[in-house]
Amino acid sequence: MFKRQPPPSEIDENDTIDPQLRLRTVRTAASTIAESIRSEIKAQKRRRATQKRSLFFRKNAKKPKTSEPDSSTAQSAEAPSAPQSRIPGARRNIYVNQPLTAMEADHHGEPLARYARNKVRTSRYTLFTFLPKNLFEQFHRIANIYFLALVIFQFFSVFGAASPQTAALPLLFILVVTAVKDGVEDYRRAQLDEEVNTSAVTRLGEWRNVNQALDPRPWYQRLLHINAPGKITRGVQKLREKEAGEGKQIILSKGGEDRVSMSTTDMNDSITALGGSHPPTGGRQLEDIEGSIGSVDVHTYPPGLPENELGGWGQHSMSLSNYVQSSPSRSSLGVVDWSRRTNGTARWERTLWKKLEVGDIVLLREDEQVPADIVVLSTSDADGLCYLETKNLDGETNLKVRKAIQATASLSSEEDIEKSSFVLDSEPPHQNLYVYNGVLRYTDAATREPRREGVTINELLLRGCTVRNTAWIIGLVVFTGPDTKIYLNGGQTPSKQSKIAKETNFNVVVNFLFLVIICSVSATINGVMDGLTATSTYIYEQGVEPTSSNVLNALVTFVSCLIAFQNIVPVSLFISIEIVKTIQAYFIAQDLDMYYKPFNTACVPKNWGISDDLGQIEYIFSDKTGTLTQNVMEFQKCSVRGVIYGEGVTEAQRGAATREGRVDAVAPEELAEKLAVLKDTMVARLTKLFKNRYMQVDKLTLVSPKLAEDLADRSTEQYSHIVAFFRALAVCHSVLADKPEPQERPYHLEYKAESPDEAALVGAARDVGFPFLGKHKDTIDIEVLGQPERFTHIKTLEFTSTRKRMSVVVRASDGRIILYCKGADSVIYERLAADVDPALKEKTTKDMDFFANGGLRTLCIGYRVLAEDEFLRWLRNYEAAQSSVDNRDEAIESAAAEVEHSLQILGATALEDKLQEGVPEAIEMLHRAGIKLWILTGDKLQTAIEIGFSCNLLKQDMEVMILSADSPEGTLAQIEAGLNKIASILGPPTSKTMERGFAPGAKASFAVVIDGDTLHHALTPDIKPLFLNLGTQCETVVCCRVSPAQKALTVKLVKDGRKAMTLSIGDGANDVAMIQEANVGCGLLGHEGSQAAMSADYAFGQFRFLTKLLLVHGRWSYQRIADMHSNFFYKNVIWTLAMFWFMPFCYFDATYLYDYSFILFYNLIFTSLPVIVLGSFDQDINSKAALAFPQLYVRGIRGLEYTRTKFWFYMLDGLYQSAVVFFIPYLVWQLGLAVASNGKGIDSLADFGTTVAVAAIFAANTYVGMNTHYWTSITWAVVIGSSLVMILWIVIYSFLPVNTFFSNTDGFVNEVEILFANVTFWTTIVFSVLVALAPRFLIKFFKSTYMPLDKDIVREMWVGGDLKDRLGIRHRKESKNRHVDLETAPMFREPHARSASELALQQGYEPTVPRSPAGSDRKSPDDNSANDIEQLSKAALPNPHDTEDTVSPNPSYYSASDIPLPSPLPPSLYQYPSGEISSQAPFSAPSTSYSLSPESPVPKLDYSRRAYSPASQAESYELQARPSRDWSQSPSRLQTPPHSHSLAPGQQPHVQLQSEAPHDHDAGEGRYRPEEDDQEDQANGPLVWDGPRVL
Repeated sequence: MFKRQPPPSEIDENDTIDPQLRLRTVRTAASTIAESIRSEIKAQKRRRATQKRSLFFRKNAKKPKTSEPDSSTAQSAEAPSAPQSRIPGARRNIYVNQPLTAMEADHHGEPLARYARNKVRTSRYTLFTFLPKNLFEQFHRIANIYFLALVIFQFFSVFGAASPQTAALPLLFILVVTAVKDGVEDYRRAQLDEEVNTSAVTRLGEWRNVNQALDPRPWYQRLLHINAPGKITRGVQKLREKEAGEGKQIILSKGGEDRVSMSTTDMNDSITALGGSHPPTGGRQLEDIEGSIGSVDVHTYPPGLPENELGGWGQHSMSLSNYVQSSPSRSSLGVVDWSRRTNGTARWERTLWKKLEVGDIVLLREDEQVPADIVVLSTSDADGLCYLETKNLDGETNLKVRKAIQATASLSSEEDIEKSSFVLDSEPPHQNLYVYNGVLRYTDAATREPRREGVTINELLLRGCTVRNTAWIIGLVVFTGPDTKIYLNGGQTPSKQSKIAKETNFNVVVNFLFLVIICSVSATINGVMDGLTATSTYIYEQGVEPTSSNVLNALVTFVSCLIAFQNIVPVSLFISIEIVKTIQAYFIAQDLDMYYKPFNTACVPKNWGISDDLGQIEYIFSDKTGTLTQNVMEFQKCSVRGVIYGEGVTEAQRGAATREGRVDAVAPEELAEKLAVLKDTMVARLTKLFKNRYMQVDKLTLVSPKLAEDLADRSTEQYSHIVAFFRALAVCHSVLADKPEPQERPYHLEYKAESPDEAALVGAARDVGFPFLGKHKDTIDIEVLGQPERFTHIKTLEFTSTRKRMSVVVRASDGRIILYCKGADSVIYERLAADVDPALKEKTTKDMDFFANGGLRTLCIGYRVLAEDEFLRWLRNYEAAQSSVDNRDEAIESAAAEVEHSLQILGATALEDKLQEGVPEAIEMLHRAGIKLWILTGDKLQTAIEIGFSCNLLKQDMEVMILSADSPEGTLAQIEAGLNKIASILGPPTSKTMERGFAPGAKASFAVVIDGDTLHHALTPDIKPLFLNLGTQCETVVCCRVSPAQKALTVKLVKDGRKAMTLSIGDGANDVAMIQEANVGCGLLGHEGSQAAMSADYAFGQFRFLTKLLLVHGRWSYQRIADMHSNFFYKNVIWTLAMFWFMPFCYFDATYLYDYSFILFYNLIFTSLPVIVLGSFDQDINSKAALAFPQLYVRGIRGLEYTRTKFWFYMLDGLYQSAVVFFIPYLVWQLGLAVASNGKGIDSLADFGTTVAVAAIFAANTYVGMNTHYWTSITWAVVIGSSLVMILWIVIYSFLPVNTFFSNTDGFVNEVEILFANVTFWTTIVFSVLVALAPRFLIKFFKSTYMPLDKDIVREMWVGGDLKDRLGIRHRKESKNRHVDLETAPMFREPHARSASELALQQGYEPTVPRSPAGSDRKSPDDNSANDIEQLSKAALPNPHDTEDTVSPNPSYYSASDIPLPSPLPPSLYQYPSGEISSQAPFSAPSTSYSLSPESPVPKLDYSRRAYSPASQAESYELQARPSRDWSQSPSRLQTPPHSHSLAPGQQPHVQLQSEAPHDHDAGEGRYRPEEDDQEDQANGPLVWDGPRVL
């Protein structure tokens, strides 16, 4: 027996591992989706086997109870009291009209449990915590602690500080600027929090919530006597006054019931008017009756109520005529006990979100947001259903269905609530968005027996959702504020610090150690020399030492040297960085390329301190729905009886054509024009056939004139198949039909569905001529080609992730009982009848594979006719299964299987999940930049895979590994097998920094697809290192069905485990956790505001803006900050060490070499602006060049711009230059003293120190100028002006009186006359600067000439080459501008070349083969890979019209060799109507919207389908605008349209639709063929290009 029942963990779990312990992989979209479906089916079987095994071996096991009992079994049904896994925390009992138990109340009867308020706060600071918390965070920087210590030392006169008050100013400036910046950022968050917390909600007032204390105020509010209980606060009063003029009656009625009650409310009173004298049976009615009284003051909260939906909740006169007695049934309805005595004072009142408490009863209306986690007690729907939109949570716009608890579904008024009594036993708050377990306990009023009903996630509304299509919902608040699921997944707002800022701490420590060393040397030598007696100091400087102890004097000298040399750790660096990052944030916010007009917003930087991290991102973690996609479905194609209809082209097809370099495809603009022509043709034909009043032409996406042709010919068999197919689409669904404007537009239908897929299917059927009109009780009304039809609805077998299908049983008007079924192809094919034509099955399968490989979602449609007796037997079995208590889900599935068989194929549908604009191109560009993209989504496996292929993230030749396991052991085995698979092809993994980004020479590319359950095991401590190793070796990782917490854990795994820079991007509240966890978080703005954007570091409108943000602004910011840091340390070293060289000449007693004014102004005025300008405005390459060559970004991924080697190089350069600027003037003074023009000698310390200072400042500013790449007018003014300001200061300072703030000696009097009038001074300055800067200049020259970086080459191409011409950019000088045709130089439209890691079986380095016009073999752009593309040297930068490529023998290892050159331009050949082919262009071109230009040097996009066919054969009747670039074909094969001069007046030339050989499995006969049009259509003229053809 045990052999026949193996352990569940071994059932099919590891069957994807081959005998060599390597994980099997799949290719192409169709095979990947099929494999994912098989893996889910196997996982479901394993779970069932596990359940059966546990039930078999469990002794005395309780039978599982259903959590959704039928009314007849409600008293026996029992939900689990706790979730399967132990959740930390205590369960909470929420009492409604019941006293607390003795265990839950104190001796005063007050509840012991205290719950969090509904007020939330995402800001980091409050008014009281801002100052201490911000200072604590700022003093985490070691540099700030060091600066504070120096400031303290300088307040003691013994250390010889000139002006201690002045020394404290830089530190204070840093602290104030940083605090203001942090405060502004946090204030914006606080404003958004306040807007949320003060939103309006309707709560049951004048009713005792026993779960809250009578006085819940904290101790300080009681002490200050504020916010007294029962007092209407100012915010609530303000809200009620604002809504007072919006008079509205509140009426609640349930569909199908006659009992109603009415209530009007006075929001300005807290007690009931008329002293509560109205009858107790006169409950308050609750359905919104639109009808405002007076003016309407709109109160909106994002995504607030629309103005037309915002009714009033205002004040009415309280006359008795406003009250209408109800006549309720006195029977007990669930929790309602009509014999219960109440005071009848409860009423609905308006309050604020933050005032809600656990246990409150709230009333939600349509289009209102859910303010807390709420259990649904009752709804306006007769069946207790309600609909939610979760757009704010996950970005999805499709509706989710929730339902009311059955025992409370009869509640419809305040009186009902007062007469009800129950307890909700709820689980503790936790993060899982998809699980909730609770039990509703109540006493049956008739039998007085205790009853209980399970409460699951299906009865829970999550905070942030929006109520749709539901008039009202009564709910019980369960979790508030920080306890809500969405905020538990969000976490605290982190304080982020950039990578360079962290590295700066190391450099500060190094410099501080160096400072300690030179101070210790100075102090030691000074102490020793103080002890010597045979010196002049001992004789002439008696009494100047601070103490009589040489040791103490040495300590004083040590501190004095710390003060003197303090600039070696530059305090001004941090001031300048704050200024620079503010300027960078401004430039990012002002970039019009990232402006999104629909939202009227540009990119909004919310965290200014991490702009340089944008240039080092290695991994991007993205949500799917709302981030990559629009969550809008379009019906693109379908296959009916083996015939394909639909001419649309998907993003995946475009991307594939781009990568394959096919050149015979039309441009997107031309394609749109041709589809518009075809669409007009189709609509015109359909209009002639019948009158479709419900057609919405603008929403018609299934463009197929052939479909209209086949519908026109009713004599063919295909006609009946098409009608049956679209009839099935119009009937088999769960869509709601709505007429938003029944009076103005009576035939305008809008469909609202749980899934956008269903809405797209029904919408397509409507536009083709099969509109679904609505459901009325048990009938379904549709139209078929203008004729109404009515079906009787019998049963709906709903779609679930387990079933993967949906069925509807209806009775047709002729009495037949028909089952329509739609679902995944594998599921439908398992249930086909045995007599289905094998050829039809094979053809439909190939069609669906073709659809899937094109990035489309496929569904198979089938049907069967049921016999009457079979239907009755099945109906009894199915209803029995629905009423069962034990194994209810399995019983329903078994009953459904009894009827879902013997199906006949009707066809297949293909939907495109519309991507956001530019997503495939953005992903491809980011991939070329060396960035890896992971998708983390809550969607199901197949959906994520389809989107992965659609946006070109997954590619047809990738080796895709699907991980699906139910146990840690199975997960570990599959991950190890995946690692073995990769190692067998790519070799052992590496974690070298220099190999990050691209993977040159890779033989294959891999991708991982993993579901949420498997990811849960993969993130355990024992397995996550292996999973990290697997994921980081793959091009792409797709994680499906993941929770927000799992998203954050995955980001943390890569960030910490790989030490990589990560970026997370999302648009919903479920993305907040990963946005906050990543180094950089980006949120997409929405129409209704976004929690993700509120919590992000950068917020913008579209995913495609990420390319400009990273590849341009991020790269610039990283380059600027890196150069700025290095130059700052350099300029402080050259200044400080020059003082140190003076120490031997003053007995190391910390005497200042420079005048104190120079020390004060050096970092403040003389040298600060050049580095600030460098960090703010420098551009090593232009933004357009950065986008044209995204491979340059890889230097940031590898961290090559700011390394410790570079830091030490600049430090050594500063050391050398400090010696030069000191010792050259010293030698000049030593060898012969100069004499000024006035006869005074240049021999004072002020003279010598000023000479060294001037040389050092000139050298520092010139050095920064040498390192500047982009000289603007500001750069010229600042670099030269800073040195001139220093000269000007010497002039001014020379004429100041003796006793000034800077000095009380006369050492600087007339200094300008002494120095500036002497040629020796100027000669010394110039010579010192030249000697100091010469090594740097020679090194830069040698590196740029003989060892250029890729950016140097691109920069040279931009400045002196033809890159501007190739990019279609005009030169500033008109003489340099060539005639540039944007079609012949569109580097922006250049196909996204694939990185080397994508190349399959690519071995070694191969140069690009030049393409000749004579028909030589053309190399695919796929070969332009990271390891075989020319080094961009001068010799390898040809003119775009050259036909030869020069190859460098030494391609660089990081990106220069990865930059693809555009292919050379072939000569344009023109074919004239006479058949002559010539390279001479015609003398005139006809004016037409379909003008054909010479072929671009870049391979054009190919939208043909033949690339996706397994046989790779030519497809029939391809939509083309240019012939295939086959230069060897004879002219006779080309169609020769009539010459343009033969056109009739006013006739427009057209592009001709050519045909090719038929495809073996594509429905060639089903495609649009103009040649086969009838005579009437031919009269309109075929689509023909009339004029010379460009070849």
